[in-house]
Amino acid sequence: MKSINGLSIRNIIKKPVRSAALIIIAAFLAFSAFGGSVIVMSLSGGLDSLSSRLGADIVVVPYSATSKVSYDSIIIQGEPGQFYMESKYYDKIKDEIEGIEKITAQFYLASAKASCCSSRLQIIGFDPETDFSVRPWIEKNYSDSLGLFDTVVGSDVTPNTDMTIEIFGKELKVQSVLDKTGTELDHAIYVNTQTMKELIKAHNEKNPNQEREINPDNVVSSVLIKVSDGYDIDDVMGDINLHIRQVKAIRTQNMISDVADSLSGVSGIVSTLMIAVWVLSVIIMAIAFTMIMNERKKEFAVLRVTGASRARLAGFVFKENALLTLTGGVAGILLTVIIILLFSPLIEQSIGLPFLLPGITTLCIAGLMTLVLTVAAGALTSAVSAFKISKIDVGLTLRGDN
Repeated sequence: MKSINGLSIRNIIKKPVRSAALIIIAAFLAFSAFGGSVIVMSLSGGLDSLSSRLGADIVVVPYSATSKVSYDSIIIQGEPGQFYMESKYYDKIKDEIEGIEKITAQFYLASAKASCCSSRLQIIGFDPETDFSVRPWIEKNYSDSLGLFDTVVGSDVTPNTDMTIEIFGKELKVQSVLDKTGTELDHAIYVNTQTMKELIKAHNEKNPNQEREINPDNVVSSVLIKVSDGYDIDDVMGDINLHIRQVKAIRTQNMISDVADSLSGVSGIVSTLMIAVWVLSVIIMAIAFTMIMNERKKEFAVLRVTGASRARLAGFVFKENALLTLTGGVAGILLTVIIILLFSPLIEQSIGLPFLLPGITTLCIAGLMTLVLTVAAGALTSAVSAFKISKIDVGLTLRGDN
């Protein structure tokens, strides 16, 4: 029976409402699975990016910062903020504490609304001579030295057409745009120590009524430390907290762990919801296909009478289900991609955690796996329907007794 080969497509076209309903169920299944997978992968990617960017074992901040500001949100996440301590503490740590392989200072300055952006920027100053945290990350995009009023910017910072940014009345020349991290660091800009001191002076001039004027030649915001091999990180951290007053040493792994714990909680919720939606969608799909098969008993009985074998009818059901779930799966995946492209910044902001979308290759692999699983779910439900079809008593069905 050659005509039965096109029966699946004709049946789908002639029953648009029923077909659309099944496609929507399959699309919802694919949307939840693919969307949930992308969110979990993006959270994981954001945390990996954050961990690799920091590079230090210990961060030392002024003790007052632990009560006045969320220091980890500035250091780890790059949210706009600032705090300072006298640079003598940097020298004391460097000279008096054993077990330090590398040490460098950073400066943080929250800008007013800059020419490039609608929101405040976090300005991060680093010392090119001693830095081991920012420079390796910058050198992936820009290998030359930064001069006075040179800057490299996060991926979400858009320079003026002449590749400049104006902050506190100073024009900075953008030398490079960094790779995306999935954190507020994408809204940060990076300058050397000399440029940062000039920006702090300009900040003081723009804010003459601030509580305490910042002396750019006598302050740092944080001290980053890489512990030497053979020394215990906790011991070095303890020595700093014991012997250096007015500062607080924090193990960066603990800071990242706090973010990881929050990320794990969100990922767990997303995964649970994804599984629940998947199971519910499969159940609904199975019920829908069963109801449809019951309505079409006479149709299948006629096909049996005209010569279609049970195996052929089962193949017909499989083909129809596969076409519907394939169409729905593709639609669900495309809808997810559109939403991600349009609302990714809003998703990042709503979650409040590092959020870095995976690459195109990873997304394609995840989409293909979702499509396979969606079609497999349709095949599972159609297998139940095909089994019931094989049990049809043609005579009783045509007489209306079954």
